[in-house]
Amino acid sequence: MLTRRIDVRMVSLDIPYFADVVVPINMTMKNTIAIGVDPLEGKVYWSDSTLHRISRASLDGSQHEDIITTGLQTTDGLAVDAIGRKVYWTDTGTNRIEVGNLDGSMRKVLVWQNLDSPRAIVLYHEMGFMYWTDWGENAKLERSGMDGSDRTVLINNNLGWPNGLTVDKTSSQLLWADAHTERIEVADLNGANRHTLVSPVQHPYGLTLLDSYIYWTDWQTRSIHRADKSTGSNVILVRSNLPGLMDIQAVDRAQPLGFNKCGSRNGGCSHLCLPRPSGFSCACPTGIQLKGDGKTCDPSPETYLLFSSRGSIRRISLDTDDHTDVHVPVPGLNNVISLDYDSVDGKVYYTDVFLDVIRRADLNGSNMETVIGHGLKTTDGLAVDWVARNLYWTDTGRNTIEASRLDGSCRKVLINISLDEPRAIAVFPRKGYLFWTDWGHIAKIERANLDGSERKVLINTDLGWPNGLTLDYDTRRIYWVDAHLDRIESADLNGKLRQVLVSHVSHPFALTQQDRWIYWTDWQTKSIQRVDKYSGRNKETVLANVEGLMDIIVVSPQRQTGTNACGVNNGGCSHLCFARASDFVCACPDEPDSHPCSLVPGLMPPAPRATSLNEKSPVLPNTLPTTLHSSTTRTRTSPEGAEGRCSERDAQLGLCAHSNEAVPAAPGEGLHVSYAVGGLLSVLLILLVTAALMLYRHRKSKFTDPGMGNLTYSNPSYRTSTQEVKIEAAPKPAMYNQLCYKKEGGPDHSYTKEKIKIVEGIHLLAGHDAEWGDLKQLRSSRGGLLRDHVCMKTDTVSIQASSGSLDDTETEQLLQEEQSECSSVHTATTPERRGSLPDTGWKHERKLSSESQV
Repeated sequence: MLTRRIDVRMVSLDIPYFADVVVPINMTMKNTIAIGVDPLEGKVYWSDSTLHRISRASLDGSQHEDIITTGLQTTDGLAVDAIGRKVYWTDTGTNRIEVGNLDGSMRKVLVWQNLDSPRAIVLYHEMGFMYWTDWGENAKLERSGMDGSDRTVLINNNLGWPNGLTVDKTSSQLLWADAHTERIEVADLNGANRHTLVSPVQHPYGLTLLDSYIYWTDWQTRSIHRADKSTGSNVILVRSNLPGLMDIQAVDRAQPLGFNKCGSRNGGCSHLCLPRPSGFSCACPTGIQLKGDGKTCDPSPETYLLFSSRGSIRRISLDTDDHTDVHVPVPGLNNVISLDYDSVDGKVYYTDVFLDVIRRADLNGSNMETVIGHGLKTTDGLAVDWVARNLYWTDTGRNTIEASRLDGSCRKVLINISLDEPRAIAVFPRKGYLFWTDWGHIAKIERANLDGSERKVLINTDLGWPNGLTLDYDTRRIYWVDAHLDRIESADLNGKLRQVLVSHVSHPFALTQQDRWIYWTDWQTKSIQRVDKYSGRNKETVLANVEGLMDIIVVSPQRQTGTNACGVNNGGCSHLCFARASDFVCACPDEPDSHPCSLVPGLMPPAPRATSLNEKSPVLPNTLPTTLHSSTTRTRTSPEGAEGRCSERDAQLGLCAHSNEAVPAAPGEGLHVSYAVGGLLSVLLILLVTAALMLYRHRKSKFTDPGMGNLTYSNPSYRTSTQEVKIEAAPKPAMYNQLCYKKEGGPDHSYTKEKIKIVEGIHLLAGHDAEWGDLKQLRSSRGGLLRDHVCMKTDTVSIQASSGSLDDTETEQLLQEEQSECSSVHTATTPERRGSLPDTGWKHERKLSSESQV
């Protein structure tokens, strides 16, 4: 069996001549590299480094399926343990050696340290050994148990590019092909008695052994060769004129497989049973610990990180040392930004700004459902109140902070004034606090009660772009990352005792806290890092080389603890219960549902009944909740909650006022108080209607011109470079929500990070001639950042433009093409700009932009 990049082929050794036949697998292959064969079931396994997956099919091409589709980069080596029913592989991109069942389940990382570029891998099940080659900077040939234990370097001298590898079990020898030294060598299973078997060979890649011959593929001759395994003589050409030859595997299906060390009952292991020289060992999937009995595994990690990377949600267990990321198999992910987790139901909540939805799913990827599916623009922040069972989010497109029940019902806007660019959000249910960051024209960090009342600015000085925000519930401090000032800071819950924890971080986006560590995602280094939360020292990289990193949270039994008055029976509220610093309030949704809403804790209103028009209660103007200090409060509902009708009896019970008006639930209110209040409200309503009528007539006489009576404005676009506020009639350009980076060489040829101004990226796509004057005033040394949320494809264009690999005209063309492709997620279409770009002051430097140039 052999791979040829775009197909899998078979050469029969049962006939007196050699002929290669394409296995008729009904799928497209892009870059097939490694190959393995299961002689028991007659299936072939292969890896595709372009499609990033491992697949299998029957030898006749039927029963094709992908068994590994996540977490792969460049799978160079593949080996099938037909006896133990496992598949092993090496990955040069992630520098890992992994194992899993033949169907891809129970995947586990075996080796992850001190690997540079692992390539070929072979197994010796009877002895419990696995061998692999590493052609990195310090080329070597290594061995360990098939469970990753007892790792040993066998050979690390006089090696160049050790590619193919095979084991001769009959003579207890190890054979490998070196494309740099151009020879095939042999040694015993301990690396001793090394000698050259065949030399010279031009560029050998794959190597296999069957009976008394060795077979290898050669890139330069584009052929398959054969030689005697003992002497290296009698070299013949098996097949020629096969460009793109990669791996090769020989198998004799008539040969008995051998004895399974794990026996017929999987060795008594609940999950993985892996051979080793002294027997076998039980193992668990990546990130899960083995219990004390040494046989069974925990159902899931106890403490782990959850992070989003645009098209995926992944998990990193903190219970084990390997810190390997495992994909959460949630379907239909496009551009995931923010995350949170509910430890009660075990569900992960996330926002997708491509689809403009908030969704939730189980950690095994099942039961995915849309929680909020309309009325969203750019949801940057998400927080779960695990006590009151509420969901909070920020929408930087609509400049609002909203809340709902965890199932998406009872949606209510809490804050919609004095918000510029709200991003991260966090809740402290035990204290009744809500925190959020705003990276707009005047950056700030604010706090309010969970119902949005008692709003307070905690920090509004010495801030740039406060992105991520997290709470340390034990020490009662807030932590945030600043992507403009490039640092991580903390303060107490009142914004006092502020201190800088880490300086000179590249471009942090989100952060979280667990035990003594602060974890954060970094866009520029494409990594997850951590430091000690007390000293800011002991900086470590948890995971590297991850594209599109976004939010990160910690899931831990110690994280979501505590309770409040809303924790028992929703505080007695019919719809929403919001805990506050000293009490709690009931509230009604902005859009009434089919259930009558009560603002009195414990009082369920009667079902709505039909009333005459003269029985309707008055509707109060919209007011914000007032802060009350009584031990029990209630909030009155709108008459629309009862299908627009309200009886006199309901009005007397206080059930027919506006949903946003909070009133104390004081006992002993008599009917005379209700009548008095009703009379006053009626007078007030008459006065308000009269005033509104007079104001309407006044405005109508003033705006006789219909053009003037229909003036509309979008949210202000803040120009941080000129410190001016400009109100525009057009909506924000599409690139407003995108990010890119720029590095410029300094006088000493060292690289210093420069941020591209938001206005620069906006004008590239805006297409308004009047706005280019502002851009001309910007010097090339000015920096700024374009938020990259809506369109995934524009990343490449932005990064290419910022690195100088594209000139101005190419940049504009690519950006306009990407903009047209992403028009489905933009709120408005920007007119196409024709003609050449004006002089923006940018000076691009030609750099190597392709792998071949490098």
